[in-house]
Amino acid sequence: MLIGSQAAMKNAPLASAAARIRQGVVALRAGRAAEARVHFESVLADAPEDPTHHLALAYACQALGDSAAAHAATDRVLALAPSNLQALSLKAEMLAQQGSDRAVDFFQAVLKTAERIEGELPIEFERLIERAQQFTKAFNDALAQRMRHRIDALTAAAGDSVSARFAQSVDLLCGARRLHLPAPRLYLFPELPVVQFFDAGSFDWVEALERAADAIREELLALLARTNAPVVPYLQHDPQRPQLRRDSLVGSTDWGAIFLWKDGVRVEEVASSCPQTIQALERVPLVRTPGRSPNVLFSLLQPGTHIKPHHGFVNTRLIGHLPLIVPPHCGLRVGNEVHQWEPGKVVLFDDTIEHEAWNRSDSIRAVLIFEVWRPELTPAERDAVNAVFQGIDEIRGRQAGWGI
Repeated sequence: MLIGSQAAMKNAPLASAAARIRQGVVALRAGRAAEARVHFESVLADAPEDPTHHLALAYACQALGDSAAAHAATDRVLALAPSNLQALSLKAEMLAQQGSDRAVDFFQAVLKTAERIEGELPIEFERLIERAQQFTKAFNDALAQRMRHRIDALTAAAGDSVSARFAQSVDLLCGARRLHLPAPRLYLFPELPVVQFFDAGSFDWVEALERAADAIREELLALLARTNAPVVPYLQHDPQRPQLRRDSLVGSTDWGAIFLWKDGVRVEEVASSCPQTIQALERVPLVRTPGRSPNVLFSLLQPGTHIKPHHGFVNTRLIGHLPLIVPPHCGLRVGNEVHQWEPGKVVLFDDTIEHEAWNRSDSIRAVLIFEVWRPELTPAERDAVNAVFQGIDEIRGRQAGWGI
């Protein structure tokens, strides 16, 4: 009996605190902020290190218009729990009401914190995030407008336009673009420039390949006209490799391929039917890694097909596209940039940056795809990269292509 009485006495303050919190919440919701504040302050006298109690007090003080006390209570919450989403949002709102430019910092913190939360968020959190997104966008839009005004003034004074990469830096600063970094699935060669699309005109072999586009297209059309056209699904299931996500294009010719080279091996059946294509490719510095490269193919995207965002295997190469059949409403996104293919015009990009492609037309899209060395790599570095993968294949006792 005595033990039960002692337990009851020990739990009494906690029960009382919970009751006072409930009373305070009821009072706050009923618009009796002063009464709520008394309840919350009395609870904090017993439990001064509980961030939820400080947050409740902050809301009561804000409702009363006591800005200093509301800021102090919110700051205490964030000192005890720096990633408290509600406290970050409340702090941002109070700063916004005061016209402080620090408000955007806290709204951005709301968005960053929300990104780290796993699972479905409560509805009230979704409202906080939506408000943070709206405020941040409005701030960034205003910043971008001001920056562009300054850039225009600089351009007028210098008599020249700013570089494209500087323009990108301003877009990143203002939130108009998201930073996309290379994320190869297999191998990263460090200290290479981060470039989404390369200037095809700076490569001396591009012009000759573009001149051959019509002849290459005719050879492709002849292949497609066959009753047994050698089209295979580009994505094929390999039971020897883990499949970490399902993709509806695996085993489907919605994204079809006609290979001229596959994992470094020439597909004679196709190559012999495309002599002008083979001849045009002889002048292209294709990656040649035994058992892995080159990979050259006619990539066929059926109407309504979407290749989901993904990353390539290695950043020591560039992926080249020679568009051959390009109906309207087809596109390629690499990082922040969306490219509309133009028949006969080579496109070069780093496929280790997130990219996707789509065909929203009612007819097939066809592109010749190939891989070339990154121009920054020296011949010795290219040989060294090849040696690395040859060593990997020797250890594993087999050759493992990586595709495009």
